[in-house]
Amino acid sequence: MFLLSTALCNLATVRYDDAEEKWKTTGEPTEIALQVFTHRFDRGKKRMEAAGWKQVAEFPFDSSIKRMSVVYDVPEGNDAGLDAGSSVVFTKGAVERILDLCSYVGLDDDAEPMTEDMKDKILAQMTSFASMGQRVLAIAYRQWPGKYIAGKNDGMETGSDGSTPLGEKSEDAARNAVERNLTLLGLAGIYDPPRRETSPAIFDCALAGIKVHMLTGDHPETAKAIAKEVGIIPHNLGVFPAGVANTTVMKATDFDKMTDDEIDALEELPLVIARCAPETKTRMVEALRRRNAFMAMTGDGVNDAPSLSRADVGIAMGTGSDVAKSAAKIVLTDDKFNSIVAAIREGRRMFENIQKFVLHLLSSNVGEVILLIAGLGFRDQSRFSVFPISPLEILWINMVTSSFPAFGLGREKAGAEVMRKPPHNKKRGVFTHQIMADMLVYGLLMGICTLMTFVIVVYGMYDGELGHDCNRKFSESCIPVFRARAAVFAELTWLILLSAWEFKSIRRSMFRLNPDDQSKFPLFKDLYENRFLFWAVVIGGLSVFPTVYIPYLNEDVFKHTAISWEWGVVVGMTILYVVGLESWKYVKRTLNILDDHKVVRGVWSQGEEGAKRFSRAMTFASFRSFRSWGRSESKSRAQSSGALTPVTTQSRQNTFTLSPPLSPV
Repeated sequence: MFLLSTALCNLATVRYDDAEEKWKTTGEPTEIALQVFTHRFDRGKKRMEAAGWKQVAEFPFDSSIKRMSVVYDVPEGNDAGLDAGSSVVFTKGAVERILDLCSYVGLDDDAEPMTEDMKDKILAQMTSFASMGQRVLAIAYRQWPGKYIAGKNDGMETGSDGSTPLGEKSEDAARNAVERNLTLLGLAGIYDPPRRETSPAIFDCALAGIKVHMLTGDHPETAKAIAKEVGIIPHNLGVFPAGVANTTVMKATDFDKMTDDEIDALEELPLVIARCAPETKTRMVEALRRRNAFMAMTGDGVNDAPSLSRADVGIAMGTGSDVAKSAAKIVLTDDKFNSIVAAIREGRRMFENIQKFVLHLLSSNVGEVILLIAGLGFRDQSRFSVFPISPLEILWINMVTSSFPAFGLGREKAGAEVMRKPPHNKKRGVFTHQIMADMLVYGLLMGICTLMTFVIVVYGMYDGELGHDCNRKFSESCIPVFRARAAVFAELTWLILLSAWEFKSIRRSMFRLNPDDQSKFPLFKDLYENRFLFWAVVIGGLSVFPTVYIPYLNEDVFKHTAISWEWGVVVGMTILYVVGLESWKYVKRTLNILDDHKVVRGVWSQGEEGAKRFSRAMTFASFRSFRSWGRSESKSRAQSSGALTPVTTQSRQNTFTLSPPLSPV
């Protein structure tokens, strides 16, 4: 009878495809597992219906009551010992919900009244299964007195003409009439192991200051076991403060009873909510919003749509319902939780790269502005200002020299600590305090170095001879200015190019960009990792020589001339600039200043570092159990809402545990 009830109170199908020579399934993963179980005893749904079992009514799964029932007519010659021509009710669902509807437990001579003591024993057995991470379902049945006729003997009111009204109250009355005086057949424990990549993804989230909340329809013990297994909560809740540990795992009924003020008074919101109803999701969204959290929520069922639409980022499963997809902002095609984490990593990489090339471009502009403004003080024989760098040289540097390294910075890989930092403050944007300070410091250093080069060449070697009309044409009197311009042009080009390498990390030394690399001198390996940027800098640096030495191009186009001993000044100032950049980075690291995103330490910090809390932590709430995240062989389901979305599963590896005292007969 247990196998019969499991097979028929089931919407999943299992069939063997002769053409492809493999088993194919459709349905919700839990039901598929139950159907596979019955097929192993040659009692699958298809075989039972072929034997004459005919479904006459169905009461689908409802997330508010967490059970479903079907009514079948009993065929002639059945081996279940039931009267032919009568009907039988098969029910399955959450254990605590089914027990309240049961009057007996067992079959035939072994049947016993359902006493409170018996309920306690069954609940203890369920808790034992659930604590091992198993999803536990109760299977029950009821012999209907005679033949079931919808609208006649099911408690549903009928009209004077015999018609059956379809009002909600009438349907509830029919369901209540069917789902009572049941006989409990047994418990089914199903273990659906988490994907291997889920736990590392949760670990990355914790280090990144991202809180992962799990809202599930499973039993609290099941939810707690799975949450511990994937790392949402620690095995020892004692690592949390007492006030947090007591509310880390909650039942949805307890959460729903709380007022908004009581929820807001919690030190931390629950990380796991079990037996979750659709309304619980909405309340969680609002509670997170009141805490100014940036939320990304996932779901795949129809009941998830309101919560998906209210979250900052709604993420629907690719195999979910069309309603959920339309309400979400993002559709996740592979249903993998680690894909969301990978997207966060990619987003942070892009954000950091934007900061890097913005810093690269603006710091060079600051240096050029300082050089040009200071250059207004250099006066030639006619009392006209002499430009330390010509307009065409500036255009060449901005359009050619700076462009390709900026593109290269945009192609940088994610840094080693990109997922060990809290989320960015969305109100702050790209221009953080550190970026603004770096832009001014690097630009000032660049402007001073190039200005000193111009002064050393003109005043150190040529006694300040600035010639006549040297901004327009070359003459013998303009040789000092033209040589100084060439030196400044070469130096500024190299400083901007080397800055691109320095900005591969805004805080770490260029000579040790990877903190995990233990080699003595990893400079070349680190720089060559981004080949586009490497060759952009190398080729850009070499392009200085033809622009300085090619006749006509140098004097008539760029307004500078060939140089010799000035290269020593250029190299010296370049080294001084690099030392200045490295010194500034060292000061920032040593004094721990201008750190926009402090690295989070500790797996269970949950967005904290010491006594400091990060007020804005992205929160992911899974509206289905994390143990079925992203199974490539199965379509996703709405776990918390209980929606039995038709899905396809090619193979499952679920483990069943049957309660010994309630084993099927």
